[in-house]
Amino acid sequence: MSNELACKQDQTVTTKGDMPRMGRYGQTQMRNAAIIIKVGQEMRVPPRGWVIAVATAMQESGLRNLANSTVAGSRDIPNEGVGRDHDSVGLFQQRAGWGDVSQRMTPAYAARKFYEKLLKVDGWQQLPLTLAAQKVQISAYPDAYAKHEDVASQIVNALAGGAARTVQIAEKSVCDQASAQTIAASGWTAPIPGGVGSGFRTASRPRHNGVDVAARKGTPIHAAATGRVVVARCDPDHNGRRDCNVDGSPNKGGCGWFVDILHAGGYLTRYCHMVEKPLVAPGQEVKAGEIIGRVGSSGNSSGPHLHFEVHRDGDRSSRSAIDPVPFMRQRGAALNGSSTRPS
Repeated sequence: MSNELACKQDQTVTTKGDMPRMGRYGQTQMRNAAIIIKVGQEMRVPPRGWVIAVATAMQESGLRNLANSTVAGSRDIPNEGVGRDHDSVGLFQQRAGWGDVSQRMTPAYAARKFYEKLLKVDGWQQLPLTLAAQKVQISAYPDAYAKHEDVASQIVNALAGGAARTVQIAEKSVCDQASAQTIAASGWTAPIPGGVGSGFRTASRPRHNGVDVAARKGTPIHAAATGRVVVARCDPDHNGRRDCNVDGSPNKGGCGWFVDILHAGGYLTRYCHMVEKPLVAPGQEVKAGEIIGRVGSSGNSSGPHLHFEVHRDGDRSSRSAIDPVPFMRQRGAALNGSSTRPS
């Protein structure tokens, strides 16, 4: 099993030897990411911090140790490219106040300074990645970090034995247990506890574009990751009726009361069959773990449960739907168990 799929709580990162490639990030860039993670391990920073740090360096430098055409002496130091942003250099594009040129262009030093400042941010582990990164970097583009969160998590998983799939419980890193208000280092959490009943596009339900998670009526539903609400409304049934305030029935059609949330990386999650009008509205920014509604049985439903979908590329249509079970497991927010309850 590859490191992207495995999950080990205590694998020490190596910066030697061959590095795995991750999309457009080659050997040199992945080695820089490994250095960032290794420093985090040495400082006992929780894995969520590694994801934030790697995503920040992805945005600032593309994981390259950059010199600067306007900074004297920087091009004489081993580098992987030349930038020109003010007096910024290195992986994190740190300016003069962070240290001298040689220090800022030493990846381990730059990573340590980033973590030192991150650890001083109140509640940083609960903040959306882009806010945590911005409090350290004070960037002119504060929203730019979010788009790197998913790939940064994949990089951490590949280099650190699936560490982005861990969640801190009683000060220990535990794999694949992020649920409700406990958030994995990847930034994801299971929307409700409970077992998966009807699966994704099974032989008996080939057009079932999500999974059903059994739960009692009224159970809080949590946003699976930080994002922006794009839809929150009553879905009409096959006859065009919008009567979501009553329990539905099989073959009625429609999602009932439902919410769609757009996340970093273009992923979209859908939450169907809520018992009442959602607690969020279109355009609203939500944090991972935030309560967005409660379990019900509105729409095409035979009993209380959450119908949960994941889509790619910001596409709300069925053609973009993917199986939520492996997707969530790879992010440390496993949809656990099985169920025979109505769905």
